[in-house]
Amino acid sequence: MGVQRRQWADLPDKVRAAVVEHTGPVTKVKAARGGLNSGIAATVHSLDGAVFVKGLPLGHPQAWTQDREAAIAPHLAEAAPRLLWQIRVGGWNLLGWEHVEGRHADYTPGSPDLPAVADALALLGKAACPGDVPVKTVERWRDYVDAPSDLDRLDGDALLHTDPNSSNVLVGDGGRTLLVDWAWPTRAAAWVDAACWVVWLITADHTPAEAEQHAATVPAWQQGDDDALAVFARVQSRLWAGIAEADPNPWTVGVAQAAARWKEHRT
Repeated sequence: MGVQRRQWADLPDKVRAAVVEHTGPVTKVKAARGGLNSGIAATVHSLDGAVFVKGLPLGHPQAWTQDREAAIAPHLAEAAPRLLWQIRVGGWNLLGWEHVEGRHADYTPGSPDLPAVADALALLGKAACPGDVPVKTVERWRDYVDAPSDLDRLDGDALLHTDPNSSNVLVGDGGRTLLVDWAWPTRAAAWVDAACWVVWLITADHTPAEAEQHAATVPAWQQGDDDALAVFARVQSRLWAGIAEADPNPWTVGVAQAAARWKEHRT
């Protein structure tokens, strides 16, 4: 479910004033073009630099994702931008992130971004999953497995992003490649993030075999055996089929078709 996007000028005066307390007087605001899950998403410029601000109204059903992102941020090492501050004011929950000048990753065949994305997933694989943050677990996939025991093949203690679509990967002008939008951090087997990437690569016109070749450049991929990969391919196919059925549009249907192609490849 998407979120109604507001512009900077639409925020209550009290909210904008609270942001200014952190940034200094605002000189320019540039709204983000992508993303579906933030009520406000914009780069706020001041004389002291720039901050990426994202947030949701406190009463929104997804407002909890703001607190989840804030809680996981200190544990992400160099795999994500730094969280600078969080404020709750005027009915809004806002996060201020380090601004990284760059662009979303290009996943199409032959893209020079693909090795850098693999490196970013490998870097995340070195981050320990914190015990004091309420992350998701493999239970989130229970409705999509053939038997409860299938979840054991997906279980593990790695910290995962689980949504490495191209709009959630920022290729910085300085050479950094970072994972953003941490609403669904999950504790599971280390290879699962690379497996999630497979579906997005197929969506970007790779064959399933080509997508797996790129995923295999992430060291953790080697830890997933054929049976475990087949289980997760079925999970992804069923999950995205349900999403596309509930909200049919070219994007959801395209991802569901890509997930189905991977499941067929793994059958």
